[in-house]
Amino acid sequence: MKAVDELANHTDIKLACACLGLPRATYYRYRDAANKPTEAKKTSSPLSLSKGEREQVLSILHDDRFVDKAPQEIHAILLDEDRYLCSVRTMYRYLEQENELRERRNQRQHIVYQKPELLALGPNEVWSWDITKLKGPAKWTYFYLYVVMDIFSRCVVGWMIATREASCLATELLNESYDKQDIKPSQLTIHSDRGPSMKSKPVALLLTDLGVNKSHNRPYTSNDNPFSEAQFKTLKYRPEFPERFGCIEDARVFCQQFFDWYNNDHRHSGISMLTPASVHLGLGENILFERNKVLEEFFYQKPARFKYRMPKLKPVPKAVWINKPDSVEVFTQQKIAS
Repeated sequence: MKAVDELANHTDIKLACACLGLPRATYYRYRDAANKPTEAKKTSSPLSLSKGEREQVLSILHDDRFVDKAPQEIHAILLDEDRYLCSVRTMYRYLEQENELRERRNQRQHIVYQKPELLALGPNEVWSWDITKLKGPAKWTYFYLYVVMDIFSRCVVGWMIATREASCLATELLNESYDKQDIKPSQLTIHSDRGPSMKSKPVALLLTDLGVNKSHNRPYTSNDNPFSEAQFKTLKYRPEFPERFGCIEDARVFCQQFFDWYNNDHRHSGISMLTPASVHLGLGENILFERNKVLEEFFYQKPARFKYRMPKLKPVPKAVWINKPDSVEVFTQQKIAS
């Protein structure tokens, strides 16, 4: 606009605007706005509280009696005492202006649970166990399947079916599995969710006596126990898995056949298509070596079939994690050192 005014000193505004390519209406609008006197400051509403009254309200809100209470509760208490200072909305507005609009109640804060980070570098270092329901012969009847598995090899090292979920049954299964695998003190960590049996005192005392470390999921976080959850899905997605079991003996017969297949015949995608039993016994490297020999022999017979590049199989995982941390190297060094 200043350029228009300077040019208009030597000619008229119409020509100046035309030379600068500026609409005259735009020029007049900005000129009128610049020359328009500023409006007087609006007076405060007669309904608003005075400065002294505002300070009185804030003083009440900060009082020891009311500092942990919500404005609605403070308003009600004051009315019971035959006092009225302002509306609830005004109290909220003053708190917002003071940057105090937040949780005011003095109550127990939610516990922040630490994310479990577990590493297995070989069999019988970390076990995962859980309990799932199997439908019984009638509605609302269930059998309870307890399963303990090694997360490195995916091998089921112990299982049991019972008519109820109980800590005494869990301790019996864990103790038997511990003895079968010949576990040494401080060798093993057992991970589970936060079910009543998992967190029970008998199970905790047993693990302490055996020298076993225990680990638990965070609440409502099934991803913290992925291996047991995946194994249950494999169980229940089998074609022969029935809608219901006629009796507990039927469930035991089915699970006996299933776990024999799962450990000894099932090629698991998480362990390079090896069987859990072979990895648990340390035979995985030999099996993959023999498989690679077959591939190599066929490759040299017909290399064009593979586009002249030797196929390679995935090796057996060297480390298996539950919630892999960002600083993997530091964690692994601490694990090996311990």
